[in-house]
This record gives sequence, structure tokens and C-alpha cells, in this order.
Amino acid sequence: MSISISFELSDSDLDHFREVIKAAAQNASKYTEDEILTKAAATCKEMENADLPSFVSERVESLEVLMAAVKDEEWQMPEEERQDILTSLAYFVDPEDMVPDHIPGLGYLDDAIMIELVIQDMSLDLSAYREFCSFRSTEEKRRGAEARVDRESWLAGTRSQIRSSMRKKRQSGTRRRVFGRIM
Repeated sequence: MSISISFELSDSDLDHFREVIKAAAQNASKYTEDEILTKAAATCKEMENADLPSFVSERVESLEVLMAAVKDEEWQMPEEERQDILTSLAYFVDPEDMVPDHIPGLGYLDDAIMIELVIQDMSLDLSAYREFCSFRSTEEKRRGAEARVDRESWLAGTRSQIRSSMRKKRQSGTRRRVFGRIM
């Protein structure tokens, strides 16, 4: 028998999580981008191999997509977005975060909350990157994987269109980003 528990984070709760992630980002500033990505990937792998509650495991894939977006040279992520993602990932490199990960059943509760906040905060970025990957895959199938002629031009046009659409969506909404910029 499963049980559903829901709770709402107030603005002050979100402020608390913002402060936690800022502290994690400052602590992680001693790491390079590659070290943050490596540690975040190791944490995701550890989480995948752990006996996690589904409310955590369902969210890990989005972190992996964010890491892939940062690493994807063809996506050419703008520096500001790259830093937002790395700041978000910085929290996950510390196993002794708000609730230590080794505590059975609860150790990843804070991670699940942070992942959810990151997913909400970066939802347009995730959607845009997934759209780009889908386009790239379709074009590779259509043109052939080895079709390098004009590859950058067809990727650049779509990348620009997807980013423009993402910016318009951000500007049309008045939502506040959890981490990073206020939109």
C-alpha cells in the first residue's frame, strides 16, 4: 500500500533552499566544471544503484539531462545558463548535505526537493535541450550520421530558433526562478 504525502514550500522555505544552494555553490567553487560534473554524475549513479524511494528516482533523469546539456558541444550553451546549471549541480556533490544521504529512506529527501526545484527552475532549458536533441537525431537519420557538410549550419539555425522560443516563453511568464536570475 502506498501513501501520498504532499507539502507546499513557502517563499521563506524557498529562500532557505536558495541560501543552501548558494552555500553549496561557494563550497563547490573550489572545484572545476569537470569535477562538478564528474561528482554529480557519480552521485546520480549512486542514486540509481541505491534502493531509492520513487519520488527521488523519478527525478534523477532530469539531472542527467542537465549534465548532458552542459557537456554537449553542439548545443553551445550560453555561459549564463551553464553557470546556473553548475550552481544547481553543486549541491549534489556534497554527500553531507542538509540530510546526509546515508540515512535510510530520508537521506535523499532533501536531494529530491532540490532536484524538483532545479527541474522547475530549469524547465525551459530542459525542454529546449530535449527539442534540440530530437531535431539533431531526426536530421542525423535523414542526412546520415556522417553528414558533416553543413551540419553546423542546420544545427545553428535550429539552436537559435529553440533558444529564441525559450527566451520568449521566459519573457511572457512572470515566474521567479528559484536559483539564479529573476524572470
